[in-house]
Parts: sequence; C-alpha cells; structure tokens
Amino acid sequence: MSVVKADPHKAGRGDAWRHGLRLAGSVVFVLLVSALLVFAVELIVRGSISETLRFFQQPFRPGWTTVVLFALLIVFVDALLGRPYHALLIIAPIALGLAFVGKQKAFYLGDPLYPTDFLYARQILELMPMLVRQRPVEAVIFSVIGIAAIALLIAAWRYWRLKVPRLTLRARGARLAVAVPALIFFASIMDYATFSWARDRLQIFPMMWDQKENYSSNGFAIAFALNVPMAKVSAPKGYSEEAIKALSQQPLPPVAAPADKPDIIVVMSESFWDPARLPGTKITPDPIPTVRSLMSGHVLSPEFGGMTANVEFEALTGFSNAFLPYGSIPYQQYVRTTVPSLATFLKGEGYDTQAFHPFAGWFWNRASVYQAFGFERFLSEESLPPLEKRGPLAADTAFIDEIIRTADWSSHPIFYFAVTLQGHGPYEPNRYPDSTLAVDGRISAKSKEMLKTYATGAKDADDSLARLIEWASKRERHTIIAFFGDHLPPLGSVYIETGYMKRVVADRNAPLPTLAKEHETPLVLWSNRTGPAKDVGTISPSFLPLHLMRVAGFSHPYYTGLLGAVHDRYSAVDRNMLVARTGEPTQNWARETEIDPMIRDFRYLQYDLMFGKRFGERSFFPEQGLRDDYSGS
Repeated sequence: MSVVKADPHKAGRGDAWRHGLRLAGSVVFVLLVSALLVFAVELIVRGSISETLRFFQQPFRPGWTTVVLFALLIVFVDALLGRPYHALLIIAPIALGLAFVGKQKAFYLGDPLYPTDFLYARQILELMPMLVRQRPVEAVIFSVIGIAAIALLIAAWRYWRLKVPRLTLRARGARLAVAVPALIFFASIMDYATFSWARDRLQIFPMMWDQKENYSSNGFAIAFALNVPMAKVSAPKGYSEEAIKALSQQPLPPVAAPADKPDIIVVMSESFWDPARLPGTKITPDPIPTVRSLMSGHVLSPEFGGMTANVEFEALTGFSNAFLPYGSIPYQQYVRTTVPSLATFLKGEGYDTQAFHPFAGWFWNRASVYQAFGFERFLSEESLPPLEKRGPLAADTAFIDEIIRTADWSSHPIFYFAVTLQGHGPYEPNRYPDSTLAVDGRISAKSKEMLKTYATGAKDADDSLARLIEWASKRERHTIIAFFGDHLPPLGSVYIETGYMKRVVADRNAPLPTLAKEHETPLVLWSNRTGPAKDVGTISPSFLPLHLMRVAGFSHPYYTGLLGAVHDRYSAVDRNMLVARTGEPTQNWARETEIDPMIRDFRYLQYDLMFGKRFGERSFFPEQGLRDDYSGS
C-alpha cells in the first residue's frame, strides 16, 4: 500500500488563499458596518431618508470618505481592545448618541452640535428639569430606551469578551500599522484654516461661515471633526504691531469723565421680546406697556433661543462675535485672562462695579469671566439672599428689588450689570396659574398656553422695569438705565402656527428683513434727567457701550473713539450681515476677499486684545494698566 504525500507548496498556497479570503471578508464586513453606521448617524441628524441617500449619492459630498474613516476607527480600536469588531460596542453608541444630541440641539437652538458644546454640558444638566416638564412623555420614553440600551450594551460587552477569540499580536500590529498612519493623515487635514490638496480630493470642503451648510454638505462626523480646531483663533490677514500702531496714530478722544458721574444700571432680560409681533394673535392686556412707551430702538441679537453669554460678551466688551469662529462661546473658550470691558473702565473712574444673576455662579463660566472683565463683585444664586420665585425660577421683580436695595447702600457711583432668569424657556403650560392675560388667535390650544406662559413672564419683566424706572425717577443722582432682551424666546410651534417663521428656529443667514424679524429685541435706554433716548435704531449689542458712554457723558479712546467711528458707518455688525447707517445691508461680507478697512481695523484690535500681543492696549484701553485685585463675591 503506497502513501500519497501532500504537496507542501499546494497546502501553503491553500492557506494563503483562505487567509486572503478571510481578510477580504473582514474588510468588506467592516466597510459594510461602517456604511450602515454612517447612514444611521446621518438619518438621525437629517431626519430624512431622501436627504441621507443624497449625501451618499452626490459626488461632491464626502459620504464614502466618512465610511472609510469609521472603518479605520473600528480597526484601530479593535487593535487596542484585542478582539475583532469589539470597537463597535464603543464607536456605535458614541456616534449615535452624538447624532441624537445634535438633533435635539438643532431642534431647540437651530445650531448643529460642536465639540466645544461639551464645555457647558453641566449647564444642560441643570436645565434638564425644565425640559422634562415641557416634554414629560418623551422624557419617560427616552429614559426607558436609554436604560435598556445601556443594559443591552453591558450584556453584549460581556458576551464579546467571553465568546469571541482574542486577536494575535501579529493581527493587532497589522491593524495598527494600517489604521494609525491613516488616522494621523485624517487628523492633519482637519485644520480648516489651512489649505489641503488632499482634503479637496476627498470632497471635504470646510464651510465655517455657514455651519448648517457645513454639516449638511460634509456630514455630521466630518463637520464635527472640522470644528475641533475652533479653540484656535488665527490672526486675521495683515495683523501686526505696525497695523495696530497705525490705528493708534489716528486721532483718538482722551479719557474724560463728566463732573457728575451718573449711576448706570444695565438689565439684560432673559428672552425678552414683543409677542405682539406674532401675526393673527392678540394678547390682552398689553404685556409690555412700559417698554413700549419708552423704547429707544432694538438690539440685533447674534443668537436665537439661547446662548445668552454671547450677547452678554458683546454688550460688556464692545467686541463682536462676528470675528470669532462660528459656534464659539467666548465665555467658555477664550476669556482666560483680563479682557477690557466697561467694568474695568468704570472701576478706574471710581465706580462700584457689580454683576448680578440669580443662578449658579459657574453657569456660562460667569464667575471667572466677570473677574477677568474687572467686576469687583458678582452676586449669584450662592451669594444673593433667597429670592421669591415665579414658577420654577427667581422672580424678575424680586431680583430688581435686590438690585435697588444694593444700589441704595452704595456711596460711590455704580455700574451694575444684571442678567435676569425668570423668562427662561421652555414655556410649559400653567407656569403662572394667577396670570391675568388672555390669548386669542387661530393657533392650537397647546400653543396658546405656551404663548400665555411666555407673555406672562414678559409682563413680569416689564413690571420690573417699571419698578426700576419709578425708583430712579425719585433719585437726585443722575441715573441711567439700559434694558434689553438677549434673544427671541424658543416658542417652537407658536412661530410656525402664526406664520411668523418657517421653522421653529431662526435663520442665521438671511436677507435683512428676515434677520431683523427673527433677531430683534426691544431696547430701552433711559435717563432720569433726559428721559428715553430716541431713534437709536437697530444696533448690535457691541454698540451698547458706545451709547451708554455717550448718554453718561464719558469720552474714551475705544468706546467713543474707534467703536464710535465704526458705528458712524454701521449700525449692526453680524457675522453674516453688515448694516450701514443708511440701512443698506451687505450679506455674507466676511466671504469677500476685501472688506471695509473700518471693519478690518475693528477686527484687528479685537484680536490684538483677546489673542494677540496687546500692542494697542496702552492707546485704546489705558485703564487696563490700573486693574485692581478682584474682591470676589
């Protein structure tokens, strides 16, 4: 009997063939799973199957580039964990969770999710009870789904660890050898501020000036990654010491104060707006008669429905969000050292400078920011006495009463900056059972109740202003009061049903009539000696310091100098719109290769003071050298 010996060469070729098939199958499987995951992420964010399919079908969108990126992430994490496809239990929940959060943010605020949003995750958790009260059924459903998903994830993780064999060291090394260089390459092309030939070939086109289009065109994952470098603010083209010196050599007004320094109180009222603008509805009686009778103009808010801190930043510094990355929050990301503000200047003029807000001091990083801005004291929820509540939040009238009480004790001229809280959304029905307002109109019962809640809060804010005006009217000291809303309220379905807006959130980039309708809030600028200022028009919050200084009789190199020169030409500077004093709009001005030298200089100086070498500090903000120690709250 003869024995047939196996051909070792044929056996080796068979093993190699089987190994190749397994490798090809693994690659196909990873790509297929990645494609399904990217599809699910885009479907959640877009809310439309047709839009999601279009993202993959159109040649100038990086749908398949995103699939490859996810596949590389899976391969990389598998190598670290030591088991094939184990990475899916980490990457899939994170990607789908971020997509869901992004969808919710877009619903409430109209903006996509940015990496920097996680800097204020604590703020969202603090506001969660109010969101739950507005949508209790959805909250219960999401909670049940969340608990079930976590339990399923834990079970799957344990099963994978027990049943799936570990990768060999050779297999893990091969995965790392492929994934690491490729991921480093992807990371290197994500800086939107630099040109990348490879990024263009991959159909990734950063559109940082229009983040909605950025996320729509590049997809959620790629656009999210493009926003990671947001914390880095590049110097504008042409910025240099010589450029700032050229600004300083222009005629500038000196620092000068009136003989009788007036008290100045600025109240930024949470979500304050005129609900009478809603077509087809009638609210009786008028919820804001005081503001209506004293109105000086409007503020063109850079925000809608939230992001109060960005409006506050402009109103206190005279700087503009238009020169910062889209979606950034300077309070959270950029204010890390002293920044010029009205508080610093007025403290140098002998003023008692205090900030007030009846919520937690850490919210929006206010405690640190107010210190950097030069406020001597910050009275927050932790340091204010207990205030009466209206609904779940501190009552505006009680808050204003506390400001009045504090002012009466001061022996120095005062500069007080107060941010109210009562008007914060969401506007759940029956927040104010004692409301005396009636709402009529062809809208649903739910929308009527929401509008009634909002209008009642606006009435309370108006009543608080009336109380402040009455107190100031009886004072001998010259007293100036500024009162304005930070942004329109998030009224959701009310806007759609009344036809006021096409969507539940405002447009960020629109023709001026639409932008004004969706971003204007009332402004009152009043003095107990001259009454309300008239014909202020519609201004950006960054021009409020100029108007305050002019009414108060101050002269300053920046606030009445450079800022005044900018305002002589423009009434509003928005990241997507310049509005000339003649009313002529220039939309998408920032995309032009050449911009008005006045706007260029405005941007140069802001960059210089916030991120640059502060070449212009001595000329434009001489008070910065006189900063006293912060006394805390």
